Amino acid sequence: MSQTLENLTAIDDKLSKRHIDLDPGGYFIIYLDRENSSICAKHFTNVIDDRGLAVDPETGKPIPARGKVERTHATLFTARTAKELCVKILEETRPSPVTMLDHAAYLGREFVRAEIALVNDGEYVQD
Repeated sequence: MSQTLENLTAIDDKLSKRHIDLDPGGYFIIYLDRENSSICAKHFTNVIDDRGLAVDPETGKPIPARGKVERTHATLFTARTAKELCVKILEETRPSPVTMLDHAAYLGREFVRAEIALVNDGEYVQD
């Protein structure tokens, strides 16, 4: 029994709409640096307030999920492969900027998607 690409895409699209708790360790903005053939992940710190919203530790204001936010990243991680980026962030950095297993799993998936886009000269948009 084989599943069509449309069925698999529908599963992922539905799961992308589920509620997730935010990682108190911060969040990442992932993008490609094609000039240097690398995957980049900017790590931003945040604080989770009593409503479950990510707020800027400096201003105390909620960080919007969509749109442009003018903040300075805490760390920039770069690597040539998804695995290399995961090792740098999840194994070599102490204390780890990732404090939740579901966040680590999400990052792994996104880094693989970014690597595929980089290798195939495709577009990468973070989920």
